[in-house]
Amino acid sequence: MPTNAYDRLSFLDSSFLIMETPTSPMHIAASATFEAGPLQTAEGGIDIDRIRNYIASRLHLLPRYRQRLAHTPIGSHPVWVDDAHFNIDYHVRHSALPKPGDERQLKRLAARLVAQHLDRQKPLWEIWILEGLANPAHFVMISKVHHCMVDGMSSVDLLKVLLTLEPTPEFEPPSRWTPRPAPSRWKLAIDALERYVRLPIDIARSLPQMWQDASDSDSGFRAGLNIVRETLGTGLRVSDTPLNQRIGPHRRLDWLTMDLADVKAVKKRLGGTLNDTVLATVAGALRRFFDRRGVDVAPLDFRVMAPVSVRTDDEHAMLGNRVSGWTVPMPLHERDPLRRLEHIRTTTEHLKDSKQALGAAVLTRVGEWTPSTLLALGARLAVTALPFNLIVTNVPGPQLPLYMLGAKMLDNFGFIPLMDSLCLGIVLFSYAGKLCWGFTGEWDLLPDLHEFVDDIQASFQELRVVPARVEVAAKLPTRTIAKRRQRRPAQSHPANRNTHYKGATAMRLR
Repeated sequence: MPTNAYDRLSFLDSSFLIMETPTSPMHIAASATFEAGPLQTAEGGIDIDRIRNYIASRLHLLPRYRQRLAHTPIGSHPVWVDDAHFNIDYHVRHSALPKPGDERQLKRLAARLVAQHLDRQKPLWEIWILEGLANPAHFVMISKVHHCMVDGMSSVDLLKVLLTLEPTPEFEPPSRWTPRPAPSRWKLAIDALERYVRLPIDIARSLPQMWQDASDSDSGFRAGLNIVRETLGTGLRVSDTPLNQRIGPHRRLDWLTMDLADVKAVKKRLGGTLNDTVLATVAGALRRFFDRRGVDVAPLDFRVMAPVSVRTDDEHAMLGNRVSGWTVPMPLHERDPLRRLEHIRTTTEHLKDSKQALGAAVLTRVGEWTPSTLLALGARLAVTALPFNLIVTNVPGPQLPLYMLGAKMLDNFGFIPLMDSLCLGIVLFSYAGKLCWGFTGEWDLLPDLHEFVDDIQASFQELRVVPARVEVAAKLPTRTIAKRRQRRPAQSHPANRNTHYKGATAMRLR
């Protein structure tokens, strides 16, 4: 007889549950297109039973996918327990598009599925297999996983469980699974009381190390204190824009594919990182979007949250959230695409040097001390005072084709949850030589989401054709150039010099 057991949610995982509202489901979603191949039936459909059995056979590698939420009697802190009524048929669903099954119909159906909340009485994930596409040789898999279970990097690791590098249509049948009995409310109450009793002792024990870290300029905790200082210095509120209005419960989805080699070529020619090129592309698209909406971008303080993984090599097989983030101001006032890239590059270089992403992760761990009632209050306040206007997350994926039971995956587009006054979210996923852009938009406030996707393409084209100019540094303010010369050798290339961009702050991903 298996013993009862449970896992306690971390501070960050719990915050994603607290932030969920009727208009803001907090799950990560994705849409992946496959060549049907051996999964196509003689009648032209998709063998859903085979897919269900295959996923069931892999769940022993994903124990969280057979666990549900339970709550402690004291403080209502959630924990994970095995779901005694787990049924794979509930979680892996089958549907079809009406004829003609074009891309527009697919996007609308995917948006409706993504907008629906996951049932908290069951394991917090779903997979939808959609057939009936205009190309009958293809099918689409829509996946939904609650953010309290995985972050962006961890969700990429899940691909390693379901997908393979070679087309292998055969698999071992699912093994028998016996759920562990859920702990009694009495045990959960005792454990919670013990934790609260130990809390002052744990804090006291950690104070000497915290003091030492606060005195160490290279420590993550010191960087975390700098985050608070810089955040308060720049203000918690950002500019009000058409992308930052109160959201409703409905969504629009769109997507775009770029050749990854083209993006890397721009990065190599103009300097910086691939993520710098992505953010510069987004900045140019935002400028076009606001111009079309009649918004003056000159006075805007528009900031992008760029989540950064702080997951170590030893943690890649673990579920849960190990993310922090940079807050990057967008130079929307800048007309020159090359100068936009330069502004972003100097900002991200400063954020790397200051270790602010690591510092934000340290502050997240401090949240483990917070009782659940204060945690709930803090999370709610955070949602109503977001210090950024847009989330843009760039997730590196495998660069070789992947297969599910011999069916080749052609693309994979990610979609992040929207909350409070965030009307748009952007996910980038690199896969097999492609850069897949996924856009999540609020239904009523972004009826022109497809036009913003066109803006992304136009903005990237600007970067593709702009010549790399050595004299870019000469156009920057004299004070900025002087700072660079103080920090780096005079012979270094101007495009690679670093500067402190005062508007940059870093906050943990909430």
